[in-house]
Amino acid sequence: MLVTTNPQRTLWETVLPPGYQDLPAQLASVDALLDDPVFVEPYRRHFSAVLGRPSIPIETYLRMMFLKHRYGLGYETLCGEVADSLTWMRFCRIPLGNRVPHPSTLGKLTKRCGAGVVAELNEALLGKANDAKVVKTGQVRTDTTVVPADVTYPTDSGLLVRAVTLIVGLVAKIHGLGAASRTTVRDRRHAAGQRAG
Repeated sequence: MLVTTNPQRTLWETVLPPGYQDLPAQLASVDALLDDPVFVEPYRRHFSAVLGRPSIPIETYLRMMFLKHRYGLGYETLCGEVADSLTWMRFCRIPLGNRVPHPSTLGKLTKRCGAGVVAELNEALLGKANDAKVVKTGQVRTDTTVVPADVTYPTDSGLLVRAVTLIVGLVAKIHGLGAASRTTVRDRRHAAGQRAG
């Protein structure tokens, strides 16, 4: 069963100081954009209006998916960040005292409706937000931790040199600890390296 909105405010929210309800300017603008009913419509075909277990509120799901997409977060990290931030909880329309949806719930809902729907909605939202000058999408963030390089596969002779080096190192450690002092081992690392090269 499709649930589109969260229930009324909780008692806890009425005792918080006045500034709690305010969102930062960027999130407030995105929040207003997400109130457009066009963002809920794609989910109606995936749920019954009256039968089945209630879904998490789509307004919460949409806002969490925006944060996930905007900041490049995984489901687990996203749920942890939302749970730790009153501002993000307010943005996601999760009443104070209610639990943040479990990461697996978000994943199942995304799988059920298709990641294409989420990507399409995020692109539409970012397009609207860009047109309204709410977010800047002209900047590109790249991750340069992975650089393509040729793969050097180990050779038999190279593995043999590594084994000889390891054995010589282990014997040196054993002798350093005072054990097997009468056993002599010749260091063949240099010869093995020359023959492998």
